Amino acid sequence: MKVTPTAIPEVLVIEPKVFGDERGFFYESFNQKAFDEAVGQHVEFVQDNHSRSAKGVLRGLHYQIQQAQGKLVRCVRGAVFDVAVDIRKSSPTFGNWVGEELSETNHKQMWVPVGFAHGFLVLSDSAEFLYKTTDFYAPLFERAIRWDDDRIDVQWPQLDVELKLSAKDMDAAQLDAAPIFD
Repeated sequence: MKVTPTAIPEVLVIEPKVFGDERGFFYESFNQKAFDEAVGQHVEFVQDNHSRSAKGVLRGLHYQIQQAQGKLVRCVRGAVFDVAVDIRKSSPTFGNWVGEELSETNHKQMWVPVGFAHGFLVLSDSAEFLYKTTDFYAPLFERAIRWDDDRIDVQWPQLDVELKLSAKDMDAAQLDAAPIFD
């Protein structure tokens, strides 16, 4: 497994060693010991989520203000542009974002720790996306920051289709008005 820190060092891109031949491929998608070594602490995952979305669907930027979730994410069909935004007020990288293309062909995963908002844009005709989370989904504490917040200025890839967002994401708060982490 290859682990690469991003411009925000706590957010990691993880590339498993893929063994492939004419029959297909095999790779270890998660190993607790190797993952803990990569992030420098023991991380316990309690929930796995799976979503499927059409091209142009933008989900995010989501987080939970209580029962905060760290997320290990990957795309197993299609391709997405995955984004993590630092929303820890005391962090030197507060308000900064990092993005990475995750796809079924590159097998990359991204570790998005607690204290970050997360989102993705579907680049392919459709995409299936898997999340391992460190806490349970808690709708009462779910929050969102606008995907197009000028302060954050995520450089989303331009697509040949209109973006599709949920009503919740369209009505999300700007970073300056959102509850964030200390």
